[in-house]
Amino acid sequence: MDLFFYTALRGILIGILVSAPMGPIGVLCIQRTLNRGRTSGLFTGIGASISDLIYAILTGFGISMIIDFIESYELLIQIFGSIVLAGFGLYIYRQNPAKNINLKKPNATNHVQDMVSAFFLTLSNPLILFLFIGLFARFNFFLPESQFHDYITGYVSIIIGAILWWLTITYFVNKVRSKFNLRSLWIINRCIGTIIMLMSAFGFISGVIEFF
Repeated sequence: MDLFFYTALRGILIGILVSAPMGPIGVLCIQRTLNRGRTSGLFTGIGASISDLIYAILTGFGISMIIDFIESYELLIQIFGSIVLAGFGLYIYRQNPAKNINLKKPNATNHVQDMVSAFFLTLSNPLILFLFIGLFARFNFFLPESQFHDYITGYVSIIIGAILWWLTITYFVNKVRSKFNLRSLWIINRCIGTIIMLMSAFGFISGVIEFF
């Protein structure tokens, strides 16, 4: 029982720490919450959490072949991920907030698209794998006496921690959403889109410089 709580609490903490850095997914979640509502932002976070879970499982099982592959092609993956990120940034920059706000009812298809796009955007950043390696080592996440059900508990706890983070973020962002008018949302779209494109440009340029 003690090992169960040990694993669960540390899993939740790891899920929060992996999700908390305000990177591209964080600003994308905020942008979608402001433009489309909390549900859209939450599905974005869920998509990212599922991708994080995949990296957590790879870390837990210590698949050295995949780690070696990522280390060998890290720069190419970084360059490709930066191009994908730039596309997202441009899309956000050109979005019309009035079109999103005037939707009369939630569209389940859009929410699935939010989740899938966030999933692949997070998956295109394999550096998360090394973050998991560091966190697993720091918290002694899986002990030698851990059994199969402890691993299941750990992975479930990680995604619970991640989703708790996104629930909190979307809750507070949604609270201030009503204070923004259409022009404010349009400016936010432009600012967030620009930030994401700058992030992608930095990643692309640094990747190309290191590659050559």
